[in-house]
Amino acid sequence: MLNRILGILFLGASFTLAWLMMDFNHFLKSPLSLPQEGENYTLKSGTTVALLARELEQKGYLQQPLYLRLLARWDGLAKRLQAGEYHLDNGLTPRQLLQKLASGKVTTYSQTLVEGWTFRQVMEAVRSQPALKQTLEGLSDADIMQRLGFAEEHPEGRFLPDTYHFPRGTTDLAFLKRAYQAMQHLLAEEWPKREPELPLKSPYQALILASIVEKETGLASERPEIAGVFIRRLKKGMKLQTDPTVIYGLGDGFDGNIRRSDLNRDTPYNSYLHKGLTPTPIAMPGADAIRSVLHPAAGKSLYFVAKGDGSHYFSATLSEHNKAVRKYQLKR
Repeated sequence: MLNRILGILFLGASFTLAWLMMDFNHFLKSPLSLPQEGENYTLKSGTTVALLARELEQKGYLQQPLYLRLLARWDGLAKRLQAGEYHLDNGLTPRQLLQKLASGKVTTYSQTLVEGWTFRQVMEAVRSQPALKQTLEGLSDADIMQRLGFAEEHPEGRFLPDTYHFPRGTTDLAFLKRAYQAMQHLLAEEWPKREPELPLKSPYQALILASIVEKETGLASERPEIAGVFIRRLKKGMKLQTDPTVIYGLGDGFDGNIRRSDLNRDTPYNSYLHKGLTPTPIAMPGADAIRSVLHPAAGKSLYFVAKGDGSHYFSATLSEHNKAVRKYQLKR
């Protein structure tokens, strides 16, 4: 009798075990019940597999939370989950879910800083980026630079134009520091390779001139030639006489049209009145503008005028330049 009972119990346990194994195997192969478009899921720091399984069950994505806990321990992933935001694609299986959360490959966002932007435009973009954690609201430019650790520096031009990728929750300060360091790295790399006998005493002066080249350039191919004009003018002690510096000096007073009275208005940035470089950059120069300043095109041109199609006409003499102005600007 006892043997029969034991046999029945053993048979029942065998069936139960076989059923559990089949059910677990089905669990492994079955995708989570995610929305058709998937979902961005944030795994908070310190979340255990038990908490993860419970949350997914509450959302209706997981039917057997215990199985997920067993699987995580079986695969050795229970203590390897990494906090962050992940995109969970529709069709994701439980094992793929755990592997994804243990990979640390979190969802990233991007923000582009555009060549020629001013620091004001940079901050407008940073403050409107919803994936960045805002910590600099209400601070002045000087306060922001102090937070970055560069209290004595003017912010204009200090950040490298590029597309930056980052996870949600990155602070605005960390984002700016990354762009600042990228510019510093570029200058440190390019400055020692500069052409000899440039009238530039420091990487910062190269940055200033590059910002002017950036604002003057319509066609990328003309950057070295425009840089060459400014380099030769600096060598000869001529004024740079470039409209973008005047416009920058006008600040909010610029209404979109530059007038003769503006060219005569005395600001530190008016290159029609003052010789040499402006006190600071007037925008963010890109890497190509910086390289153009450090490797300007050779030639004799000292003037250029916009032709109206994005390109410029370059002249070696003032009389030739005046003819070009009449032709392309005054349409005579």
